[in-house]
Amino acid sequence: VQLQACGGGLVQTGDSLRLTCSASGRTFSRYAMGWFRQAPGKERDFVAAVTRGTTSTYYADSVKGRFTISRDNAKNTVYLQMNTLRPEDTAVYYCAANGGGMHLTLMSTYNYWGQGTLVTVSS
Repeated sequence: VQLQACGGGLVQTGDSLRLTCSASGRTFSRYAMGWFRQAPGKERDFVAAVTRGTTSTYYADSVKGRFTISRDNAKNTVYLQMNTLRPEDTAVYYCAANGGGMHLTLMSTYNYWGQGTLVTVSS
């Protein structure tokens, strides 16, 4: 599976952005999908994840209620809708695919990673 993320940019506090991650291959629906982010000088952290069948979603506490993850298996695409953005959301955002379908908050369980898209939120 090859992943490509896009949709990042420079926005102001309170604005919204939607990130898109497009996947190649016919097996997209077999993977749980996640979004992670890495701020400058910090480790990569879990943001959100969605199970294979979109039955369950998971969020980091810091984004709960503001971000929404969704997927369209027909389009091999996963989205991250980000609302009410804050300066602390500034980071490179990565999408990733998890073949095992478990432990979706852990980086180590993801098999494939996209190249990242930069989100900058100015105050």
